[in-house]
Amino acid sequence: MPDFKNFATHIGVKFKNLDLLVEAFTHRSYLNEHKEYVGSHNERLEFLGDAVLELAVTDFLFKKYPEKSEGELTNLRAALVNTVSLAESAQRLGVNEYLLLSKGEAKDTGRARDVILADTFEALIGAIYLDQGFTSAETFIARNVHSKVDTVIETRAYQDSKSHFQELSQEKKGITPSYRTLVEEGPDHDKRFTVGAFLGEKEIARGEAHSKQEAEQAAATAALAAMKWA
Repeated sequence: MPDFKNFATHIGVKFKNLDLLVEAFTHRSYLNEHKEYVGSHNERLEFLGDAVLELAVTDFLFKKYPEKSEGELTNLRAALVNTVSLAESAQRLGVNEYLLLSKGEAKDTGRARDVILADTFEALIGAIYLDQGFTSAETFIARNVHSKVDTVIETRAYQDSKSHFQELSQEKKGITPSYRTLVEEGPDHDKRFTVGAFLGEKEIARGEAHSKQEAEQAAATAALAAMKWA
């Protein structure tokens, strides 16, 4: 069992009930392989933490940017709390080293691991909220999520790559990009798509992912870099 007291010290939270922290790191799959384990998995804490996170980030953005519209604030919030962003925050805190997973889940990488990390991050917020109250949870969120907002705005991460590529393509080239699936391979439960981003008939870049939508986003991201518009 990892040293969760050490993790609590690392994030600057002195838990009254350390079992809440352990629960935040316990994936459902771990219970399937450890029948002797008496704790609970983290899905309820994740549900709670998601709500606390949304309120804290919404309040922060609402006060920081009084001039921005509802749509702009919504996009900023989405960029701050999406799976990739939360997984990155979890990685920085060293969450990976403390996860309680089944042997199978422990092998996951890429998108699957990002989802586990993001869910655990939300569960951690839920645990802090239950143990310490909203102010403590908000302080943790400010340190690990709010602090990213300047970078999000600078890199336009609040705007998805397809929208950004379309906007710049129309502005600079007078062309609306199109996307074509070039390769589709693998079994139904583990498909892999390769999608090309095109300006007219010219292929600009390719992207790969487990869904067409994600592959299109990856292709748009690569196209922005290829056109030196990123």
